[in-house]
Amino acid sequence: MRADQYVHFPPEVREFQKEGYKEYEYTPDYGDGLDPVKENRLSYFRLFEPENQPIKGDLVLLHGIGDGNIPYVQAFARLFAQHGIRTAFQILPYHYKQTPEGFSGGQLYYSANPDICVKRFHMAVRDTRKILDYLETCRSHLESNTYIMGLSFGGIIATMAMAIDKRIKAGTLMITGGNWRWINFHSPYSEPIRIEVREKSNPYGCRSEADCKKRFRPDPVAWVRKNVKNIDDIFEKAPIPCYHYDPLSYAPLVDQPVLFVKAAFDRIMPKPATEELQSLMPNKTVKTIPTGHKSSILFTRRVVKWSVGHFEKYLLNQ
Repeated sequence: MRADQYVHFPPEVREFQKEGYKEYEYTPDYGDGLDPVKENRLSYFRLFEPENQPIKGDLVLLHGIGDGNIPYVQAFARLFAQHGIRTAFQILPYHYKQTPEGFSGGQLYYSANPDICVKRFHMAVRDTRKILDYLETCRSHLESNTYIMGLSFGGIIATMAMAIDKRIKAGTLMITGGNWRWINFHSPYSEPIRIEVREKSNPYGCRSEADCKKRFRPDPVAWVRKNVKNIDDIFEKAPIPCYHYDPLSYAPLVDQPVLFVKAAFDRIMPKPATEELQSLMPNKTVKTIPTGHKSSILFTRRVVKWSVGHFEKYLLNQ
């Protein structure tokens, strides 16, 4: 399952009118067949249209892990639409109606098995690409003004999408990071992965952070700088498949202008993860907000304003 090996065609959507937006349901394209998780055989996004003003551009917006993030990030979609940017709010796989019984939203991403994660992360990127296919059919779509924004886990998917799909011309990454060593072994939200590593290992024999670092991740930033010149390099040269869905691997290939927003007191996304991802972005503008991870919600309006200015500076009306 590689999100770059993908054939463009717009999805057949089923439309549902909601209060202030339309929700679309469609059959995803996962390349090698249906997801064995039956709830994830349909995908969803919500479209927020500007009212009483011209459409300046199209944005795909991605939330973090957990259904509680959906209403929080949806506030960004409403604000972008008020600024004239039509926003497709992507609901990530294994959330909302795609959550299997007995699991919480996004829980299936917490796996210590890289082979499972490669498929599930690339499913999310394929959904992003499918939404881009749909936006191309919309009225007033401008190919030059197509953007993406991802928060936390959504920033990981957005990084991969920007590296793979150059229809995206600019992006905002917020409270996010890379390098699975830091995220899996140091984020408070990743305890299920640490338990699985200790108790079951994985197909590559990983049993601890020290083992991971010694055998596969002594210096991932240096490895990426030396080895990754295109997407194929990630899959052909990586010492272990967890590089196949690590945003670090994709960051050097993101040549689009990126607004990179960090939270000064983030305890959920480890600081080294944020700093390492930022360091590999070749064309970024960095801003820091004086909040933690969750309290970044206090800066929703400001980040939207920054993002619109970032898009206008580089692309709008060109």
